[in-house]
Amino acid sequence: MSAHALDPDLEDLAASARAALVREIDLGGAWADDPVWRDAFAAVPRHLFVPYYYVGVAGGYERRWGQSPDPVGRERWVRGAYADTPLATRLRDGELLSSSSQPSLMAMMLVALEVADGNRVLEIGAGTGYNAALLAHRLGDDDLVTTVDLEPEITESARQHLAAAGYHPVVLTGDGARGVPERAPFDRVIATCALPSIPRAWLAQCRPGARILTPLATGLVALAVRDAEHAEGRFLHTPAYFVPLRGGTRSEPEPVQVGGVPRRAREHELFRFLLALTRGTLDPQEAYALWEREGQPQRERYGITVSGEHEWAWLDDPEGPYAWPLPG
Repeated sequence: MSAHALDPDLEDLAASARAALVREIDLGGAWADDPVWRDAFAAVPRHLFVPYYYVGVAGGYERRWGQSPDPVGRERWVRGAYADTPLATRLRDGELLSSSSQPSLMAMMLVALEVADGNRVLEIGAGTGYNAALLAHRLGDDDLVTTVDLEPEITESARQHLAAAGYHPVVLTGDGARGVPERAPFDRVIATCALPSIPRAWLAQCRPGARILTPLATGLVALAVRDAEHAEGRFLHTPAYFVPLRGGTRSEPEPVQVGGVPRRAREHELFRFLLALTRGTLDPQEAYALWEREGQPQRERYGITVSGEHEWAWLDDPEGPYAWPLPG
């Protein structure tokens, strides 16, 4: 049996599990505004993109894989591949390097990207290749999709997974913060890794009117690109936690110390979002005072503006009194 072939019983299990996942995402309303994505999730076999993955257990991780000699183990692998959860797919010295994102979150992000027929899409963070396959299926043209990742091992395995599923988008190895100038211009850019700010290279590689969707400060921001120097947009309502982008000088920031802030705020997800967004600009006490004064604002009240060499986050109004510079 090949690395990608399943016995008939497991093929049936995979098909029914995939259908159940689609129903679960459907009930959550993720693609109410763009039901075409339902067809993509129903068609693309996620198990081909996670031939093995790791689940957290006491004391570390447990590996599940499709070539397990134990039939029960193979069944658990298939069922887990279609669970609406993120799957750790690559570890190094106990550190998570790559994962397959939670499918319902992926669906919400793809809908928010507002992909249209004929769009050229750049994905930052190839991961397993599953997201690129969904995009290629939606667009019906593999050449419209480009995905890039810094790690050659990740891009090579993503390319193999994609081919096994019958998709052949352009998969490149490189620093996602630099974009892919040789494949520009793009109509849409989607990142599946967290960044501290918006790389200027992305704007320069976008057509006017393009849309960028990226994780930032435990949230997701959707930016409308005006030109190579200007973009602006607001955060979506949902929290989002992604592996940080690797490459260049970018690294995961140190945790913010929040001593002196009331415990209910320290443990509140929206306050921690504000702390991440204002890191290096507001100290925790100032952030707490703002958060209380403004009624514990939801994510949708925050946004990002890029203008030339300047980039800032804001609350309610890009030109209003509450604005904080982001690292360039």
